[in-house]
Amino acid sequence: MDGTPEEITTLVGREVYSNNGVFVGEVEDVRLDLDHETVTGLALTALNDELFRNQIEPGKGVLIPYRWVRAVGDVILINDVIERLKNPEEDEESLVV
Repeated sequence: MDGTPEEITTLVGREVYSNNGVFVGEVEDVRLDLDHETVTGLALTALNDELFRNQIEPGKGVLIPYRWVRAVGDVILINDVIERLKNPEEDEESLVV
């Protein structure tokens, strides 16, 4: 997120961690807003079972809002997802995919 343009496809396959270092999942796809040419979400699979065991059926994924992303490098860092899971009604953009 240093302003250098990259191919959107470089996000696919990257591991996603919370800002506390907890593995969340792996990017399988990217949600785009074609009108504004921006990334609006990341579809994650290979989810951390400990985080999602009671919320997501096995084999399903989640779509997280891109505004949760804090840094993109070799891995992607997002806001602490554990706090978000405790109060899912606060952000209705996080969806099961």
